Amino acid sequence: MNELTKFTGTEVGYYFICRKKLWWFHHGIQMETESDRVKLGKLVHEKSYERKKKEISIDGKIVLDWQADGVIHEVKLTDSMEEAHEFQLLYYIYYLKQKGVKGLRGQIDYPKLRQTQIVELTAEKESELERALQEMEKISSMDAPPEVEFMKICRSCSYAELCWG
Repeated sequence: MNELTKFTGTEVGYYFICRKKLWWFHHGIQMETESDRVKLGKLVHEKSYERKKKEISIDGKIVLDWQADGVIHEVKLTDSMEEAHEFQLLYYIYYLKQKGVKGLRGQIDYPKLRQTQIVELTAEKESELERALQEMEKISSMDAPPEVEFMKICRSCSYAELCWG
């Protein structure tokens, strides 16, 4: 394993959504338990694909929704944060590659949309992910959360009051 695999999949996703959210979460401030949107996402996750083996936790860092035939599945509510979803899944593949597991692909499943997206860790995507992980290292070691611009997504974020209240 390398120093870039110290993050959780959630943290990788947050990096692509909001650097400030990443900082709060990395420092133990977790607001998602109060979020109706997160609760809805968990419900969709639990009720979709019920026959599939669920949630394979690895090293307390990544949690695969399920894996079958070399494909790691990740269930998401909507595709509104597609880049974050993609890189979270790419991180899972990357993490497992660092442990010696090769030949994996990913699939993001959007059951409410009846859509899927195939994800592969190409050399280009791996370089982009490693750059993001290095930037995440810098952000997480800051003494205070980074300044960010208000975004449309801030209105529905579980951290909104903490950031903007």
